[in-house]
Amino acid sequence: MTKGSRQPRAAFLGLGLMGESMAVNLAKSGMEVVGWNRTAGKRGAIALTAAGGRCEKSLADAVKDADLIFTCLGDIPDVEEVIIGAEGVQKWAGKKSVVIDFSTIGPQSAKRISEFLQAKEIAFLDAPVTGGDVGARNATLTIMVGGEESAFLKAKPALEKMGNNIQHCGPAGAGQALKLCNQVLCAVNMVSVCESFSLARSLGVEPSLIVDVLASGAGGSWALSTLGPRILKSDFKPGFALKHMLKDLRLVFENLESSEDDLPGTKLARDLFKQIADSDGGAGGAKGTQAMSLAYARKPE
Repeated sequence: MTKGSRQPRAAFLGLGLMGESMAVNLAKSGMEVVGWNRTAGKRGAIALTAAGGRCEKSLADAVKDADLIFTCLGDIPDVEEVIIGAEGVQKWAGKKSVVIDFSTIGPQSAKRISEFLQAKEIAFLDAPVTGGDVGARNATLTIMVGGEESAFLKAKPALEKMGNNIQHCGPAGAGQALKLCNQVLCAVNMVSVCESFSLARSLGVEPSLIVDVLASGAGGSWALSTLGPRILKSDFKPGFALKHMLKDLRLVFENLESSEDDLPGTKLARDLFKQIADSDGGAGGAKGTQAMSLAYARKPE
């Protein structure tokens, strides 16, 4: 910063599993952060306050005077209501502010939001993330950004407080496009992890050796190194909830440029995730994506 300049003020809307850690890291960096959550009383508000930020009860008060407005929400309806809804960010944000959305909403929605805000002289960046709950806590997320380069450069110093791989991918929607590609990788990788564990059991080999020996080889992956040990412990707590992965895979197929793009491996992964999500009376969707392994569990003899 130049002499006499100030840190930008940030609003952070959505203090859930990912948003909480991201907002906390932003506040710990010394930035003024004002949080808001649609559901009052979430622990994210407590964590942000403890880190030096503060929370407001209304979206309007959180967004007021903010230079950077971050959103980390669920599906398209949530994001569009909060950002471009009648009482959303678009009504309260100042001109020349930048709205940065970390949610996964697909390229079409990102372009729609960008065009709406552009008419109000508010910049928009679609900036979905990957790295899971661990990456959010450790500020090691990969953040893929779509939008105008000038807005990206304005937001980049703040993004670097939450991630260690910040990439400008192109115009509005480009970040979302890359995120959908990432979700295909994650989904199909989980199939390979589960099937390798299943094969190991069939061959009389301890599945733990898959992690201990193969994770550092050509077949290694983030899914194997990070989620493999959780599968071995039957730990299905969500770093990324299975229901959210299903939502992302829905977006993959909704955004396909051509019906010729069949993506058979992704369809298999989607079907396996859905099988687990529909279990326990539909409560299975709250489990982490590693719960796909339950679809491969051996039936009792």
